[in-house]
Amino acid sequence: MQRTLDIGCRTGLGMDMNDPEVTMSKPVAHTNLIAHEKALDAAGESIALALKVPAPLRSIADQVIRAANSVAANLAEGQGRIGRDRLHFWRIAYASAREVDSHLQLLARAGAVDSGRAAQVLATFDEVRAMIWRLINPTR
Repeated sequence: MQRTLDIGCRTGLGMDMNDPEVTMSKPVAHTNLIAHEKALDAAGESIALALKVPAPLRSIADQVIRAANSVAANLAEGQGRIGRDRLHFWRIAYASAREVDSHLQLLARAGAVDSGRAAQVLATFDEVRAMIWRLINPTR
């Protein structure tokens, strides 16, 4: 038997909103944010590069991993918010994308990562930043 969402006050009877058997009558449509999808791709590539960094530069590689994750995570969280709250998360995502850029450039210049692969990741993060900029500034 499938139960539907019960709005009434029937707690204690197994029919409240926290009951795992309670379902909503209409499924929520899943919407994709292209910037988020591209950020996930760029983050995956940058993390793969960072995992191969030698021990003396490991702290910079760790920063790449955290910042790359932050870009995708904040885009996703911002998508679930509204108003200034949404913009706040998208601004953090933009700044984190800049941080990844700086750290990856440093690792490439130090010879710790393949400069060709790093350039591809940097180009993808540049596209992500452009998309985020349009999200933050839609009318400019």
